[in-house]
Amino acid sequence: MNRILFVFVALCVFSINGSNAQDRISLAGKWTYSLDTNARNFNKTIQLPGTLDDAGIGTPPKVSPERMTKEVMRNLWRKNSYIGAATYKREITVPAGFKNKDLELYLERVIWKTSVWVDDRKVGDAVSLSAPQIFQLPKLAPGKHTITLRIDNRQQFQIGDATHAYTDGTQIIWNGVIGKMQLIARQASIEQVSITPDVDNSKAVFNINVKVPVSELNAYSLQTSIAFKGKTVAQKSVKLSNSTTTLDFPIANPVLWDEFNPALYTSTTRLTKNGKVVDEYKTQFGMRKITNQNSQLQLNGKRIFLRGTLECNIFPLTGHPPMDKAGWLKVMTTAKQYGLNHLRFHSWCPPEAAFAVADSLGMYLQVELPLWTTIGKNTALHNFLNSEADLILKNYGNHPSFCFFSMGNELEGNFAWLNELVKKLKSGDKRRLYATTSFSFGQKSWPQPQDDFYITQWTVKGWVRGQGIFNDKAPAFNTDYTKSIDSMPVPIVTHEIGQYSVYPNMDEIKKYTGVLTPLNFMAVRNDLSKKGLLPLAKAYLLASGKLSANLYKEEIERALKTPGFSGFQLLDLHDFPGQSTALVGLLDAFWDSKGIISAKEFSSFCGPVVPLLRFKKADYTNDEKFTGTAEIANFLNKAIQPSTIVWEVKDAMKKTIATGEWHTKEIPVGNENVVGQIDYDLSGITIAQALTVSVSIKNTTYKNQWTIWVYPAKQPSDIQNVSFTTSVNEAIDKLQKGETVLLNPDTSAIKGVAGRFAPVFWSPVHFPSQPGSMGLLINDKSPAFANFPTENYTNWQWWDLVTRSRSLMLDSIPKEINPLVRVIDNFFKNRKMGTVIEAKVGKGKLIVCSMDIHTKLEQRTTARQLRYSLMKYASEKQFEPQVVLTEAELKGLFK
Repeated sequence: MNRILFVFVALCVFSINGSNAQDRISLAGKWTYSLDTNARNFNKTIQLPGTLDDAGIGTPPKVSPERMTKEVMRNLWRKNSYIGAATYKREITVPAGFKNKDLELYLERVIWKTSVWVDDRKVGDAVSLSAPQIFQLPKLAPGKHTITLRIDNRQQFQIGDATHAYTDGTQIIWNGVIGKMQLIARQASIEQVSITPDVDNSKAVFNINVKVPVSELNAYSLQTSIAFKGKTVAQKSVKLSNSTTTLDFPIANPVLWDEFNPALYTSTTRLTKNGKVVDEYKTQFGMRKITNQNSQLQLNGKRIFLRGTLECNIFPLTGHPPMDKAGWLKVMTTAKQYGLNHLRFHSWCPPEAAFAVADSLGMYLQVELPLWTTIGKNTALHNFLNSEADLILKNYGNHPSFCFFSMGNELEGNFAWLNELVKKLKSGDKRRLYATTSFSFGQKSWPQPQDDFYITQWTVKGWVRGQGIFNDKAPAFNTDYTKSIDSMPVPIVTHEIGQYSVYPNMDEIKKYTGVLTPLNFMAVRNDLSKKGLLPLAKAYLLASGKLSANLYKEEIERALKTPGFSGFQLLDLHDFPGQSTALVGLLDAFWDSKGIISAKEFSSFCGPVVPLLRFKKADYTNDEKFTGTAEIANFLNKAIQPSTIVWEVKDAMKKTIATGEWHTKEIPVGNENVVGQIDYDLSGITIAQALTVSVSIKNTTYKNQWTIWVYPAKQPSDIQNVSFTTSVNEAIDKLQKGETVLLNPDTSAIKGVAGRFAPVFWSPVHFPSQPGSMGLLINDKSPAFANFPTENYTNWQWWDLVTRSRSLMLDSIPKEINPLVRVIDNFFKNRKMGTVIEAKVGKGKLIVCSMDIHTKLEQRTTARQLRYSLMKYASEKQFEPQVVLTEAELKGLFK
């Protein structure tokens, strides 16, 4: 379905109904409080805005990091936890100027239900997780009055136990108030300004709602002006004749808002009575038009590609989202540095400050209802969700950054109701694109009738993310998802790609100085210490992280190579410490680098312009040619002028050994821009080495690169005095005679864990049945790999070897053994494992390799090369293993 959504203007600085500063009292400060558990005793104070957690109020955790348990690994732990009702009181002084005025109590964000009393007279209740809670108070005489808030953070509706608006997995279930707390007085006011510009006709339409005494309506006027960079571009003044006024403002040559030019206008609307200003509503806004024409996301008539990550309400110091701009600047500027232009707020809606920062930086936001569950026919839940959706649109709907609205995460059940909800929302607000759900396991893998865009892991025609491919299919860098999205009726965005677990960073523990304590990290550290593995923790982190980064690179490039694709949403650029410690980020939970990959390197394959290369495999022999087709994915808001594209091949010493150029015409916006083909004869590569192939746009920063491995087609026959065998018994016989042996048993004979290329999915605690390890830690400085070029982490040349392996379980060996190739076990088990070890046994010397290097070698380049490299190493005088194994210890590794 094609549907044009008109440009609209958005608030960047939220004005609480435009009230004048002198008619507003801040309620920040000391309040007395009482928990429902302490018999209504109000003899203690707390600072609000704030939370009970901030004040150290609640029950400390009952778990200990001394033992590695599922419970301790569940999430970060609140230092003090309280779930229930808490009552807060404060005496205020109402000034004389508030006499006979309507009063409003404004609480910017609360979990979950608030009841309000003034002087022991109940005012009302409010229930919301997504928007300010606002109470209309009775008129109060000047002088002292008592305001009482009873806040209940218990679950009010079954929205799902892991919904990020309400879970201790990410944001904690705090009790209190965060953000602004104000008492506002008004006699007449501007209630709302909703602005829908029509760029095609160069105008903006303002719908202004006011609240004035009906009998005095004709005494009031509205004055509205629009300015850009301090210069007035439109203005109008009208007399009120109704509580709702619609005004059209012509804007000549409007400057459009997007990620490259987040242009913001300023609008000022004044309500006057007899020439005197009684209220003012001042906003910043941006103009844009988003569409889904031709099943592609378009902004201002040009294609966009969402390079996104999730924001799951992860703020480890406070346990709640920042309510000011500073915290969101850290999040979004970091995301931009890593080449992203999109944030998905998984099952929650951020506060005003997040939208304001996104508007100013040009970030495309996806907001969701607080929902992650199976929906039935519960009318009360339906009413709550309807109300939440309306509040979200009312409070944040004008923001240009608010581009996408999904009804929740991985929803199941009553899709008839979800479609009706989306239909209703679209009929009332056409300023963004809507989706019934962000993926669904239960529904057929195709868009719903009301979907304007479609977020999924797969379609009825196949996978659209590498998670379902990387372990089962040999690496091929010429593939994309074209077949999977054939005939897709709306734009498609990949759901939660990645989820590759990275080993915990022990140095991160000291960063938790707020309301949360990392008992999960401490438990891993203690377990490593008990097993003598703690010195390897940093190496585990970096090696597992490098593997993860490589997989993210290929995930992103496959999406960019797919014609018609509209984007991806990572899970995640930064860690998710909930749901059983899901450390899936290249950054930590604080949006800080783990030292795995720099922003510059990541943005080389994740940015508005990305050179791409299609080639069929990672490893070659020197009797082959390397062939690659170069493309440019251009998702700027304009075509790239005629350019020179440079390709280059460098050897292991970083010396350029081949180069070439293509001269292009204008490169249009899109991702089907083929610029040339590389054909490089590898016959000049006489020794095994890794080559780097790069493609760049000359005189720009746009450059991307890939590694391939080249081996001699024929191995020298210079290896002597080393026996190769697949039989453990035969190996022992030879070792007893003092021979040197390379033992490569069938994997079926090994007591170990089956090899898997991709690391643990999400969390080994959350999904314990997966066979997951977290990659290899390779002693790359060992001469064992003199003829098998490798880094100290898993790269693509290890794919065939890893997937045809079974790890050796080394815990049974009491001696300290350092494998040449160590398997990084998942952090919930931390077993000692390896796939290549060396030792002295009896009178002989031994290498055991538990990766298959003996079957179908004529078809398996890397297996053949590793076998040669290990045999060559074992044949040399320098081969002197330091560890001595008994015959029984060796046999203990096998069935």
